[in-house]
Amino acid sequence: MTSKLIKKYFRENNLPHIWCPGCGHGILMRAVAKAIDNLGLDKDKVCIVSGIGCSSRAPGYMDFNTLHTTHGRALAFATGVKLAKPELEVIVITGDGDCAAIGGNHLIHAARRNINITAIVFNNNIYGMTGGQYSPTTPKNEFGTTAPYGNIDRPFDIPGLAAAAGATYAARGTAYHVNQLIKLIENGIKNKGFSLIEGISVCPTYYGRKNKKGSAVDMMKWLKDHAVDIKVAEKLPKEKLEGKFLIGEFKNITEPEYTEEYMKIIERCQKER
Repeated sequence: MTSKLIKKYFRENNLPHIWCPGCGHGILMRAVAKAIDNLGLDKDKVCIVSGIGCSSRAPGYMDFNTLHTTHGRALAFATGVKLAKPELEVIVITGDGDCAAIGGNHLIHAARRNINITAIVFNNNIYGMTGGQYSPTTPKNEFGTTAPYGNIDRPFDIPGLAAAAGATYAARGTAYHVNQLIKLIENGIKNKGFSLIEGISVCPTYYGRKNKKGSAVDMMKWLKDHAVDIKVAEKLPKEKLEGKFLIGEFKNITEPEYTEEYMKIIERCQKER
């Protein structure tokens, strides 16, 4: 099945990928392709957009209409693509630094507008490609090359941020819980509006070594042991959730979609001429 996915959805001449051994991003990238395959989307009508960072290497390997843009601006470019070609299924692959730091303003406005874009955040809790600086999702008191004595910033809850800003679909999965993640991406793509799915990844090279997290296998086991589905969490006492993080769907509602509302304005203008 994996070989069929590669032949159908990947640029084989660009493989193997350059991510470090043990990196979770390859798993997340396959989850995106599998979700697209499950939905039976026409690959010629899919556009995948990225910014800069480890995650943003993915479109170079994926055989769709792809756009590799500048740091933090993937959602801005994707907005332009969607408005110019509303018939396209626009998917943004971005990282925790790319979308929540330099691209944070674009994130909240894409969510506010409820434009029909699916943003998939490959979150490895660090700036991996540029040297291990701490990111907006690095846990408090953990280390990065720019936080040698520990990070004092509180981390962003990216799906919570998107949901509060107006996203109509917000979810979180992990590189360990692959089948669930694929389903969350499918649901995000099917949602007619702005969807954000955070995929918790692992970075054994920078985040793992700096914070003594052990091997890539150890980091994957940590995801297994510390992720709790939101539906299960609702039935657990508070003490059982200490040190855990939630996965699953956090928001799934219906609101007017931006490109459709924009087309209504164009139609009104044409009638008034």
